[in-house]
Amino acid sequence: MQIEERQPVLTGLQPGEPSGPRLSRIVKRVLIGVVAGSVVLGGVLVLLPSTRHAVAPRPVAGPPGRANTAVTAGVPVAVSDLVAVIGDREAHLRAHPRDGQAWAVLGNAYAEQARRTGMPAYYPKAEKALRTSLQAGPEQNQAAMDGLTALANARGDFLAAKKWGEAAVRQSPKRWTTYALLIDTYTGLGDYKAARRTLEKLQGLHKGPRVLAQASRVYWNLGWREDAAATISDAAAGAATPAERAAYLQQAGELSWERGDVKESLRYYKAALASDPAEHGSLAGQGRALAALGRMSEAMRSYQTALARQPAPRYALELGELYEKLGLTGAARVQYDLLRDRVRQDEAGGVDDELVLGLFEADHGDPHAAVRRLRAEWERRPGIPVADALGWALHRAGYDREALKFARKAMDKEHGGGVRSALYAYHRGQIERELDLVGPARRHLADALRINPRFSPLFAPSAQAALTEMGEPSEEAPPDPSEETEESTEPATPGTPGTLATPGTPERATPPALRRPASR
Repeated sequence: MQIEERQPVLTGLQPGEPSGPRLSRIVKRVLIGVVAGSVVLGGVLVLLPSTRHAVAPRPVAGPPGRANTAVTAGVPVAVSDLVAVIGDREAHLRAHPRDGQAWAVLGNAYAEQARRTGMPAYYPKAEKALRTSLQAGPEQNQAAMDGLTALANARGDFLAAKKWGEAAVRQSPKRWTTYALLIDTYTGLGDYKAARRTLEKLQGLHKGPRVLAQASRVYWNLGWREDAAATISDAAAGAATPAERAAYLQQAGELSWERGDVKESLRYYKAALASDPAEHGSLAGQGRALAALGRMSEAMRSYQTALARQPAPRYALELGELYEKLGLTGAARVQYDLLRDRVRQDEAGGVDDELVLGLFEADHGDPHAAVRRLRAEWERRPGIPVADALGWALHRAGYDREALKFARKAMDKEHGGGVRSALYAYHRGQIERELDLVGPARRHLADALRINPRFSPLFAPSAQAALTEMGEPSEEAPPDPSEETEESTEPATPGTPGTLATPGTPERATPPALRRPASR
């Protein structure tokens, strides 16, 4: 059986990227691949059980052995070890083409390689390897089904991920790694209640940093900001490898950024890069934080380096908007063209980039095209981020009454919108302003700036300008009677950076299936 040769690891950095003694040539070749978006754990490799046709595993030494040890624990794998384990499994399969376990390992490794190198062509190779694993050992092959779940999550195909993940749970309800994958699946589909139930099952089956990291994400979506921050801190402290620690520190940086503590987020991103220089999400996050602190030259270099290693559409959009803020319209157009080209490449590999493309079109392209794209995306995965993006696209296209319905969904705590997002509040406030709902508009625009005063180089100044234009009311306007209650019900921790104090606010009634973690 022939096995496709790996595509060579790319070399070379874009202009403006740091060079010299800080990065050896070998390290540059390895670090070209890095993790994308918004989910750290979705494509993590998992040690796979033997199938009925699997060859007895032989001892593996060196980097492949380290990778196998890491995947046994279900943690992120260093890029160099990932390259080594791919080479080891390919060589093994040339001699043992019916080893279903090895095919599943290789399929998971290809999927991870796609995310880290930004080469979407690896995704079809991953799917082929995982389906070959199922053919080699179809009975009780949860390993391959886990891999197909992770692959579908990475591509944004959450309906397919749900099919594979739930099938794996039916066959092996005690396999904890499947529950970790399904939390990302249900979150992507907007089924936040299922995500909470799945976290409870996961916590009953397994403990450890990966479970803590997943719990942190669920807590954040519930609006439990301090619990989310404390839990991801525990995950980073318990990490066993530099790559694992960097992944959790990057997640901690994202949470700090979302709650408006820019300096703390920058510290987390720098710590992540010190632990693993290949953590490209932290490079982009560092650029975001540096721009918010007014350190524009450093911010641009950080973004450029992140894009050289992983040209993700989100990074191109953020850098383009930074250029636009600085009046560099030509440079912004270059990034927007890169975004469109990258989306086309991802689409060829089966990746769904419609959310970021819809947001781009709404603000910098064709709002009506954004509405069409995001309506279809809402049918596929009706989650909170899609509700916010569709509402904003409808507003930009001139359909403000319908836009407000989706903006409210994005902040509807009853259906999972507990996360406090400056961008969501800004979008809703601007829609309400256009509809002459002055009181709610003022409240949500002000809330966006309270959550994170520097949430966007373009839109934070726009929020401030809108508030100034509306002026201070002589008497607070009555609330919109159809508006849901939006006040935060999470008790604030005094003295915690980025936290809004809400004295006298009662604690949220927590569903019995998922209680708050014990206070730290």
